[in-house]
Amino acid sequence: MANFGFSHLTAVSPYEPHWREARSAIGSSELLQSAKESPTLAEAIGSSTLVLGTGTLTHRKPELIVVPLDQLAPIITRELDQPSGRIALLFGPEKHGLTREDLSFCHHLVEIPTDIRQPSMNLGQAAAVCLYELATRSGLPAETPYPPSQPRPTSGNLDVLAALIQQVMLASNYSPANMQAANEHDLRLMLRRLQLNPADQRRALGLFRRILRRLQTPHRS
Repeated sequence: MANFGFSHLTAVSPYEPHWREARSAIGSSELLQSAKESPTLAEAIGSSTLVLGTGTLTHRKPELIVVPLDQLAPIITRELDQPSGRIALLFGPEKHGLTREDLSFCHHLVEIPTDIRQPSMNLGQAAAVCLYELATRSGLPAETPYPPSQPRPTSGNLDVLAALIQQVMLASNYSPANMQAANEHDLRLMLRRLQLNPADQRRALGLFRRILRRLQTPHRS
């Protein structure tokens, strides 16, 4: 991050011995001292309007839009042109990368092109490759057409809406209890695919609150 001029780092539930050791990295002490720690991914990205997960498709069937690494910079530039645009670029642990659950919080999957015989990358190398692309391609036009960017609700606001919809699903006996985790996962992905603007997110919130109140109010004769 320091090599390429990036400074806002958040570590999600870091392994304390390694985290303490990392804080002594040469030339990066200020960045690491100002880094934030978050107990959950949802909290770490709560204020972000565009969340990008990184990985390879070698052993993964994508459930969200895949963005080639060389097309990442224009997408980020467009999002940051929005007054409230705030982006999170996620990297997973070296051993297994981002999980399916992690990626359900993302709008897009950024594919790092690797040889099929060796899809796994060292975490530092993966971060360096992605940040190099952003540092060198920032401001360049996209080579393939993408729809114009529009304001998005934050990830945290989408999670509030998702939690409310889940309450409605439970109150209406939408599905068995053992399907709750799967429904939660699918709902997070669906809300991000819909690309709601903040006004639509607030309208949906009001709609589902009203539905929930009706479901929780005893019927009158």
